[in-house]
Amino acid sequence: MRVLIQRVSEAKVAVNKDIAGIIHTGLLVFIGIEDADTTDDIQWLSNKICNLRIFDDAEGIMNMSVKEMNGDILLISQFTLHANTKKGNRPSYIRASKPETAIPLYEKMIGQLQTDLGKPIQTGIFGADMKVTLTNDGPVTIWIDSKNKE
Repeated sequence: MRVLIQRVSEAKVAVNKDIAGIIHTGLLVFIGIEDADTTDDIQWLSNKICNLRIFDDAEGIMNMSVKEMNGDILLISQFTLHANTKKGNRPSYIRASKPETAIPLYEKMIGQLQTDLGKPIQTGIFGADMKVTLTNDGPVTIWIDSKNKE
């Protein structure tokens, strides 16, 4: 499971011009799911996302988590996070899970994030053509892969 996390002052996702999810201060999280992903990946990543200290404290030091500052999370499914660009110029997405595997894991991630954050999160619509707009705060952008816990 891969996530791309962006610290935002605002973010929203629209499907067919209708707002599906919107947040203000918090994290925009893009998630890519592969067949090898399990509940362990979900639990580890959710804990990491909710407790990642990338928000400024009173002294302006990145020392607070989204949970500590009562921020929000917008979770967007994005199979292209598993793009393989090794050969040629057309990326391969063979590692990305098909919807029948990915949707249940995506839904479990939503539930786990809500539990770990202690409140509901916002989401896009799995598999939809989404338009995401954001204001990246910092900018702060972090990439995490649950199979490579560095």
